[in-house]
Amino acid sequence: MQEPTPHELGLDPQHESPFKGKTGLRRVWNAFNYSVAGLKAAYLCEDAFRQEVWLALLLIPTAFLLPVPWLGRGLMIASLLLVLIVELLNSAIEAVVDRVSLENHRLAKRAKDIGSAAVLVSLLNVVVVWVCVWLAAA
Repeated sequence: MQEPTPHELGLDPQHESPFKGKTGLRRVWNAFNYSVAGLKAAYLCEDAFRQEVWLALLLIPTAFLLPVPWLGRGLMIASLLLVLIVELLNSAIEAVVDRVSLENHRLAKRAKDIGSAAVLVSLLNVVVVWVCVWLAAA
């Protein structure tokens, strides 16, 4: 069986972003700058992300002050970082949905609700991890 060509897979370079052509250190530098711009945009435009950043800035030092093993401390911090990751993805989904249309549509609502649910699950994960690590250390 013959492998499909990039064109058959819908990967025609003519239909790709013109910014995709960078390679090497230039690509890494551009990716870093795009990421910093994304973090700034999320912090400035998304109230929930800003609140979660402040929560992380409060709880990460707290994790270092608690008498728990290093592995538990790492899990506690990782659970907080996961909230930020999920919130960034949720904010991106919301931005794309709003870019497509601001009208009320059941699929737009579903996409936004599912993204919000993912944030809720990640926050519940923080509670579970912190309680489990605390109980294991007690």
